[in-house]
Amino acid sequence: MSVHDWTKVDAGTFHDFHARWITHLTEALNGGLLPDSYYAMSEQYGGGIIADILTLQAPLQPAPRPGEGGIAVAEAPPQVRRKLSLSAAARAMRRTLTIRHTSGHRIVALLEIVSPANKDRPSHVEDFVDKVLAALALGINVMLADLLPPGAHDPQGMHGAIWDRLDDEPDVLSPDAPLTLASYVAERLPHLPEVYLEHLAMGSSLIEMPLFLSLDRYINLPLESTYQAAYCGMPAFWRDVLEGKH
Repeated sequence: MSVHDWTKVDAGTFHDFHARWITHLTEALNGGLLPDSYYAMSEQYGGGIIADILTLQAPLQPAPRPGEGGIAVAEAPPQVRRKLSLSAAARAMRRTLTIRHTSGHRIVALLEIVSPANKDRPSHVEDFVDKVLAALALGINVMLADLLPPGAHDPQGMHGAIWDRLDDEPDVLSPDAPLTLASYVAERLPHLPEVYLEHLAMGSSLIEMPLFLSLDRYINLPLESTYQAAYCGMPAFWRDVLEGKH
């Protein structure tokens, strides 16, 4: 199934799809993709931001030892076309936010699916970027799915807005591939954030993207199959709109 043009529908319709996709991804992660000591939950942040997936590690259970849990980068590098590292002149992060989970369980990684509300005004883009950078500064790995084309407030897409705050060398989108999947490996001194990137054209199929559990271990997210499942559960009317039948 190809990635649809979500600009054909309103924000509420995308929100419905977004919630379905989060549910199917959570089920896949908890259904065996995550190591035994991890679990995924859908969470709601304040300020009306749409729910995200959080990959959490339960307390009282030790982190997996080397060789346990996830795929080792050294043995099987993520199958994406690009990898970015910060330049020598990278800027320091300017802002931080406090991210907590009320259960006290340690947050290891989160998945962000960009919604129209994240892009509709400059302050919302800035809030989204702040949230991602704060997570990275706290050692939380981030997987970003931006299936919406760049707009007036994010002319290089949401990853471009994030990277502009991290590095002095911009990451410029190709007009032929305006959609972005980005997996950020969190900063843990002396390391700096790195990102594994895949840029997609409208109508492309999604690939499996790495979600990092640590600096050197990850799992592959089944984005395509869960996207299909979420899409098939949408009302037929809106599927027809997205497919150009209305």
